[in-house]
This record gives sequence, structure tokens and C-alpha cells, in this order.
Amino acid sequence: MALEVRSIFTRKGRSLLPGQSAKLVTFDLASGAPTVVLEADEVIEAPNWTPDGKWLIFNAGGEIWRIAAEGGSLPERIETGTIRDLNNDHVLSPDGQTIYLSNNDGHLYAVAITGGEPRRVSNDHASPHHYYLHGISPDGLTLAYVAVEGPAGAKRINLFTIPAAGGPDTRLSDVAYPNDGPEYSPDGAWIYFNAERAATIPGHAQCFRMRPDGTGIEQLTFDERVNWFPHVSPDGKAVVYISYPPGTTGHPANKDVVLRLMNPDGSGQRDLVAFFGGQGTINVNSWAPDSRRFAYVAYPTG
Repeated sequence: MALEVRSIFTRKGRSLLPGQSAKLVTFDLASGAPTVVLEADEVIEAPNWTPDGKWLIFNAGGEIWRIAAEGGSLPERIETGTIRDLNNDHVLSPDGQTIYLSNNDGHLYAVAITGGEPRRVSNDHASPHHYYLHGISPDGLTLAYVAVEGPAGAKRINLFTIPAAGGPDTRLSDVAYPNDGPEYSPDGAWIYFNAERAATIPGHAQCFRMRPDGTGIEQLTFDERVNWFPHVSPDGKAVVYISYPPGTTGHPANKDVVLRLMNPDGSGQRDLVAFFGGQGTINVNSWAPDSRRFAYVAYPTG
């Protein structure tokens, strides 16, 4: 039975609808069975699986939390000092020792998995440049992120990398249409992402991949649905992504969504599980280290 918790998480940002809950779920590819690990009465989002397979890391109320992947114990908050306005874009270092965080001040931070006062990774810019983290290279040296750049009324959403230790930003795209979710493949040969580069109507994102220097872009999904956040399994053999109904703009909350599976080259697409979800469901890579399961958050209303 899933663990139900109430009045644990701070309310910050969006709220659940009346009668709605947030369910942290793991999905087994072999059996096709979902298992609810945690049910909460506030918004929880974006689970990562730690490399040792023991923990799920997620965000709630501007804070970062962990819970045993097999369930059965209360979630524990990871200390982040004065950085307490975190959003749902966070990644773990390949060795599992560091969490890289996006804060709503627009910057990226790093903190030990055991908690502490984070160090800032990102840079100040002369014009607006809001960082949203999504990926880390297999060697742990480089972060891939999305920047919302430029003044109000002229904003652009492009892809960049930055050294995990801090350093100069490297631009991977310089286009007017939105891009999001850049994430390295386990062999470091590709960065997977979603974008509107092929859209004929605004908001119609599809999944793509490119080389880590921004070249060699390949489109992976081509259907009428709106497809976001391709996540490659640790063994490099599969990609799970979230698929929204046709006509969706962006990746909003509270939609009937489908999690789909495909091969790394985009072939073999198939549905895995459908539910009420969206924003917060699978914003970050949530594969288990054995590539047999992944985690997500559903937001049922009944």
C-alpha cells in the first residue's frame, strides 16, 4: 500500500485542484505495472533515481526531498541552506554525490547529496539569462541547460552547456523558436531535447537529438501530439518521453498525458501508461540504474 502523507510539504507555486493528489509512481517495463510509492496532498514533482538505486529525489515546496525507492518510509528533506526556492529542474552527478539544482532566482547551484549550503555554478549576465537545468555529461564535468534569455517581449529559449565546476557558458542553439529538456545520452554522443523547430503551429513540440556541440540535429517524433522531455535509459537502449494531446501549448499541468517508449533513434514508439499529469510528471531523467524501471508523478483528481 502506498504511503500517504499530509501537511509535510510547504505550499509554494501552483496548488493541487480540489480533490486532487500527487502520486509518486514507479513503472516496471517488464510487467507494465505501476507502483505508487508516495501519495501527497501538495504538489511534488520531478523524481530522479539515485545511481545506487536506493532513493528517489524529488522537489516540493521549493525544497528537495528524498524517499526510499521501494517505499515504506517517510520522505526526508535534504538541507539546501539559504537556497529554498527550487524548481523542478535538478540532476544528480554520475557518482551520486552531488545534486545540481535550479533555483527560481534564475541560477544553478550544487549541493552534496547529504545536504549543506549550495555553491552557485551559473554566471551573471548583462541581459536576462534565466537558467533551467536538465542534463549532466556522463563524466560529470558538464551541465546542459535551457536559458530563457532576453528582455520581456523579446524572450528566446535556447540550449547551452556550462562546466559543472563553474565557467563560461557555451551556446548550442541560437534560434527564435523554443527549445527545452537537453539531456546527454549515457555514452555522451548525443544530447536529447524537445523543440518547436518543426512546428507549423506554436507550441507543437517534438523530440530531437543533436551532437554535444549542437550539430547533427535529428528529429525523432513526428506525430500530431505534443512531445516533451526525452529521457534515455542508463543502458542507452530506450527513451521514455511525455506526450500531450494535440493542440497543447508548452508543458502545462493537469492534462491527460501518455508516457511513451521509443528506441534511441526514434523508432519503435509505443504507449506505456496514460494518466492525468503534465508539468512535474517527468521533467528530469527518472530511470532506475538497472534501466528496468522509471519514476514519474501523476496528479489524479478522483
